[in-house]
Amino acid sequence: MTSQKKPRKVIPIVSDTSQEEFVSLYEAQKKIYPRSTSGYFTNWRWITLWITQVVFYGMPWLEWGNRQALLLDITTHRFYIFGLILYPQDLIYLAVILIIAALALFLFTAVAGRLWCGFSCPQTVYTKIFLWIESKIEGDRAARIKLDSAKLSVNKVFKKWLKHFVWISFSMWTGFTFLGYFTPIRELIQNIMHVSLGPWETFWICFYGFATYGNAGFLREQVCKYMCPYARFQSAMFDKDTLIVTYDEERGEPRSGRSRNVNAKEKGLGDCIDCSFCVQVCPVGIDIRDGLQYECISCGLCVDACDSVMDKMDYPRGLIRFSTQNGISQHWSKHEIVQKILRPRVLIYSAVLMLLCIGFAVSLGLRSSFTVDVLRDNGVMSRLVPDGNVENVYRLQITNATELPETYRISVSGLKGLSVVSKKEFKVKAASSRMFSVSLQILDGSTNSGSHKIMFEIDAVGKPEHVSEQSIFYLAR
Repeated sequence: MTSQKKPRKVIPIVSDTSQEEFVSLYEAQKKIYPRSTSGYFTNWRWITLWITQVVFYGMPWLEWGNRQALLLDITTHRFYIFGLILYPQDLIYLAVILIIAALALFLFTAVAGRLWCGFSCPQTVYTKIFLWIESKIEGDRAARIKLDSAKLSVNKVFKKWLKHFVWISFSMWTGFTFLGYFTPIRELIQNIMHVSLGPWETFWICFYGFATYGNAGFLREQVCKYMCPYARFQSAMFDKDTLIVTYDEERGEPRSGRSRNVNAKEKGLGDCIDCSFCVQVCPVGIDIRDGLQYECISCGLCVDACDSVMDKMDYPRGLIRFSTQNGISQHWSKHEIVQKILRPRVLIYSAVLMLLCIGFAVSLGLRSSFTVDVLRDNGVMSRLVPDGNVENVYRLQITNATELPETYRISVSGLKGLSVVSKKEFKVKAASSRMFSVSLQILDGSTNSGSHKIMFEIDAVGKPEHVSEQSIFYLAR
């Protein structure tokens, strides 16, 4: 992988003989060239990659009725999530969705470590895609190392240029797709074809595109190691019963290179033949044999690599495997490891997550299909009309959250003799809001002067839905 170089600081040390010796305090970051492998976890990484990318690139093109199925329309302040329409006042639902996602991540981490990072994280997924493109153009690990160390030539320039051209093209398409979640993607592509894309749309496509290009093409493992906060606070969710990628040191040590015909037990050797295959396939360049490290993203590639070597050596698989610290130290079987999943931490996360999901579902189920805001006309507190009645004027904003036009009937209660003298039924278009003027009157002198609490009753015609909004009717003294 390509990485930024760490700064090197060199200080002089003066010895007793007055000879200066320079000592480097920082080591330059070495470029990582991940080696390809195959196996169970490699296959699952490709499966999750295809699933996530089909969803990401395909979702903006999916229609629901006559609109985009998933659209966070900032311009109209409406969020369309399949059959659900959310307005700014419904942002609590989006907040709850994010909280549920965060708790699900905490639960998943407590049970199985950083599998999200290794299999589904966008940084990991796009890095894998970029590495695949790189390998198709420049060759395998050995070929890439040779090409980078070779002198400048036409072949080298062509391969590097072609690689970056494909990277940038893919990144810009990613930026376009990302913006398609906020601007209708069919409208967006028409604007591009007619060269009428707005400045902000152009900015965000380029910004997200070049962020993808930089992170997946150059920073790669540096994002996981130094920029991602998840790598830092994951330890708060880990315990000795969390599934992690582990190296069985008791079985593997002492490690030593050997041929297949050597009897390791007679020579007192462990099963590890020190081939470094597990290090070569690691996308973050760590040696899992050094123990649990925060840089490990639990991708399982070292497990596949080690298992393939064990097969060639006729040794049992599992020298490197997914296990727990307690499972390794106490020699637990897979069944015993699974039994430890239901521990207090996991149960608490599960209970909170379940309560949130149930509450979210119930809240959505009880959510009214329309909302009403009542505003008094502050220009005229109260006025006496020619027929001897006292009149107050209100402005009602009705928001229709359905995708069909609806009719709403308005009535009032809370004050005897009070009635609606203006129009009582109003039509509102699908997924839109309208402001209506409503006049209320009462016979002058029929009640005491001052402020009186009243209640607006709004019913959806033809539906059993009802909304009540409180306000005040004012009679001048």
